[in-house]
Amino acid sequence: MANQTGRNSGAQDRLSQVADHLSGAKQAGKSALLQKHPDDIVVTAALRTPITKGGKGGFKDTAAADLLHGAFKALIQRSGIDPSLVEDIAVGAVLAPGGGATEFRAAALAAGFPCHNLRQVAEQTMLQRGMIEVGIGAGAESMSTQYGPQAVTEFSELLEEHKTAAECKVPMGVLSEKMAKEKGIPRSAQDAFAAASFQKAVEAQKKGLFDEEIAPLTVKWTDPKTDEEKTITVSKDDGVRQGITAESLGKIKPAFSKDGSIHAGNASQISDGAAAVLLMKRSTAQRLGQKVIGKFVQASVVGVPPLLMGIGPAAAIPVVLQKTGLNKDEVDIYEINEAFASQCLYCINELGLDQAKINPKGGAIAFGHPLGVTGARQVSTLFTELKRTGKQIGVTSMCIGTGMGMAAVWVAE
Repeated sequence: MANQTGRNSGAQDRLSQVADHLSGAKQAGKSALLQKHPDDIVVTAALRTPITKGGKGGFKDTAAADLLHGAFKALIQRSGIDPSLVEDIAVGAVLAPGGGATEFRAAALAAGFPCHNLRQVAEQTMLQRGMIEVGIGAGAESMSTQYGPQAVTEFSELLEEHKTAAECKVPMGVLSEKMAKEKGIPRSAQDAFAAASFQKAVEAQKKGLFDEEIAPLTVKWTDPKTDEEKTITVSKDDGVRQGITAESLGKIKPAFSKDGSIHAGNASQISDGAAAVLLMKRSTAQRLGQKVIGKFVQASVVGVPPLLMGIGPAAAIPVVLQKTGLNKDEVDIYEINEAFASQCLYCINELGLDQAKINPKGGAIAFGHPLGVTGARQVSTLFTELKRTGKQIGVTSMCIGTGMGMAAVWVAE
């Protein structure tokens, strides 16, 4: 059940920070987006671990930093990058104490990045644009070990007495239930959307469409039935379920109110995983012999009322499209995080987007939403699908807990 998932999908925010450090280039229109320039911020590798079910999946006994270490090692191996050339690593996290700064830096060191080239995660926002040439945007989350009531900080009296500020800690599921009622999004539509997410993910998994973006990890896992510790290799998302239909989802009891519409089947799954994206200037990629898979173009971050946090993509996507001179129909694929079917549906309908372009391999409802990982995960999913289908322009977007939204434009090469 996902009553607070999506509180802060930090990985995409961190990806944008890294890209902004590298260049502030702004494009105008589709033709400009497709042009290549030495100062373009390009992606030369993007991957993720499998995403597994919180509390019972393949990574239930694996620390977030160990998942991140695995993603880092895979990124180095796949790209062939010399770790000493990576000047900046920014990691998105939500649940880890202190943003995971201590253990995530340790994960980077253990993966082979030299200490003199790594800055503390907390320092990323202080870097000036253009200071570096090579950076990594990543995310790691273990909801198995760190999700729960303790994840919500108690507010001071000062904050509690401010109505809008106090609304920032209302559980995500409660907010989404309220939004679904206010915006008139029926349960039938939510269940149909969620079922389609599962069905697309099942089909994609059967066809091996996730294989290119996934880096398998070998971990220790304790069998809950026998208490025996085993060594297992996790190579696919284990939250994808076959046979899900709108009718089967219609039998699940609402989670947040007796007459509600939101339940465990039409909300994102609590999950564990990690993802990483290697970014650099095009001129640097050419000098290093790095193969470019695509480029970062522009991003937007917006604020929305805390009680309407789910509408974030509907607010952020138009801003980033305006920044790039694109119209919505020029985008080939939209990866919009499925925190809840209700909020994703609202955003799609509000913007008038073609549903055939939304999450073509399914989304977080089907395979999970490890909070700080989703931004980087979306990038790896987007680029592999753009490549497979021979398409070029993609948008990633998500709502963010406390009332924010983010969107970014990417171009595949």
